Amino acid sequence: MSEEHHDHSKHYIKIYWWLLGLFIVSCLGPEIGIKWVTLVTAFGIAGVKAYLVIAYFMHLKGEKAFVNYFLIASVGLMFLFYFAVAPDVHNHEGRNWENVAAKASVERGFETAKREEAEYKKSHGDHGDHGDHGESHGEEGAGH
Repeated sequence: MSEEHHDHSKHYIKIYWWLLGLFIVSCLGPEIGIKWVTLVTAFGIAGVKAYLVIAYFMHLKGEKAFVNYFLIASVGLMFLFYFAVAPDVHNHEGRNWENVAAKASVERGFETAKREEAEYKKSHGDHGDHGDHGESHGEEGAGH
């Protein structure tokens, strides 16, 4: 009996190490700076980790098929709810509403960008034509 329990705990330790490794990869993924790698490491690996926890630590791998139907229905409802509210969340106005605070924030951002661009041009002496210096922006920035 103890031998059986020992083998069972080895299985948990193996799953733990897989979860730890996936956690490290999901933390390092965004450090690369490539958007699709970040998305895959953030959401893809999170899905794999969730499956491992649900299947092995919550002991649902051996459950009847209806548990899978509940899981599929739950994920389907999650997507339905997301796409139902996404137009309202991602836009600043709709048929009967307007997000004044979001519009104001975007305008402040544009004003700040314009001001910073003007300050940059003023401090770096924007001459309009860059050909008389004999070098392009890429070469000029490479030395800094």
